[in-house]
Amino acid sequence: MSTAVNGRLRREVAERAYHVCEYCLVHEQDTFWGCQVDHIISRKHRGPSDSDNLAWACACCNNTKGTDLGARVGQPPELVRLFHPRLDHWAACFQLLAARIEPQNPHGQATVKLLQLNHDSRLAERQTLASSGRYPTIEALARMKE
Repeated sequence: MSTAVNGRLRREVAERAYHVCEYCLVHEQDTFWGCQVDHIISRKHRGPSDSDNLAWACACCNNTKGTDLGARVGQPPELVRLFHPRLDHWAACFQLLAARIEPQNPHGQATVKLLQLNHDSRLAERQTLASSGRYPTIEALARMKE
């Protein structure tokens, strides 16, 4: 199993995502640290470095996610896998209400919780972008419809 993500594959992942974080939908041009390739199933858990297991993620989402595969949600709490950008539709898992990302199912709930998508600082960032017409971008709207 290859663990390297070469330049061609990195460009393919970025272009497939329209250069938008596949989790929070912030465009890479609007993040201080840009975006990076995320192993949906981490290499630690033997996730391959192939297109089907790679997502485009802002540094905040990718670093918060780390190698985690799921989170405990619900009552009583159960382990639920995270949103999988290659298997799940964004709009089936989340709803965008202004700058707030609301979960629509258990996968969305686990992802919002673990990635802290509605943390005050994340909300402030998206609200600032929204006020300048940069959130959601046309590219983000396209990602939501896929």
